[in-house]
Amino acid sequence: MRDLKEYTIPFIGLKLGEHHFDFIVTNKFFEHFEYDEFIDADIKLDVFLNKKTTLLEFTLDFKGNVGVHCDVTNEPFQQPIQGNYHFIVKFGDEFNDENEDLLIIPHGSYEVNIQQFVYESIILNLPTRRIHPGIEDGTLKSDILDKLEELSPKAQKEDTETREGTDPRWDSLKKLLNDK
Repeated sequence: MRDLKEYTIPFIGLKLGEHHFDFIVTNKFFEHFEYDEFIDADIKLDVFLNKKTTLLEFTLDFKGNVGVHCDVTNEPFQQPIQGNYHFIVKFGDEFNDENEDLLIIPHGSYEVNIQQFVYESIILNLPTRRIHPGIEDGTLKSDILDKLEELSPKAQKEDTETREGTDPRWDSLKKLLNDK
């Protein structure tokens, strides 16, 4: 997979200290990773870089909305998303990204691409179950929701234990206890 140029940060000309970068993450970004579960995406990404003599500290803060389909009714809705992620970039003999919070790039590198960190931090901050807010507050009217309500098992109106004192299914087993 080729790198997205806008997520490559050249650090060689930056002074030591803190630097700030702003990005708007759209659906085009996720299409690059062949992630097609979003209808649309509008996420504001703030990248804070603290450049030190031997390493780079990155903090990704993001907040926005992604258009997704409800897992219950398949109705589209805007899922709010926010989070942050912190990782460190160090210099070494060869490229190594095995550790999720530490990226090692070769000595002499002058830029770092953060697209993979952005992608993973956003995807991992999504809820595992996406439920339309109208289901939770009861305002969503949907044919699918009506059908699910119709097909859901109903609670028994009379409990057999409270009616007779004991469950009649156990009566045959109780006879075995008395038969010695």
